[in-house]
Amino acid sequence: MSASASKPAKKSATLIPLGDRVVVEREQSEQKTSGGILLPDSAKDKPARGVIVSVGEGRLDSKGVRNALQVKPGDRVVFTSYAGEPFKVGDEELLLMREDDILAILG
Repeated sequence: MSASASKPAKKSATLIPLGDRVVVEREQSEQKTSGGILLPDSAKDKPARGVIVSVGEGRLDSKGVRNALQVKPGDRVVFTSYAGEPFKVGDEELLLMREDDILAILG
């Protein structure tokens, strides 16, 4: 009898932030200008807006107490233009950034 080795099922990759970091999915850039001119990919600016995908547990203060983050998954946020490290997870382009890089939550 021969035993066949089975490979574990391939899971979809996820990016789980640690500490005060968050994972953001950047919004798509505009396809047209306000005057109706179509923009090629090379001329598009990367938007500084996105949706929070996941959040870390929070920052530890000097006393060892963990402070919760102000943002939660699903929040639409504005962040600094060069914030975060881009990561490709599957087909998605995600940003990993600190909560401090987030400027505001869009209502």
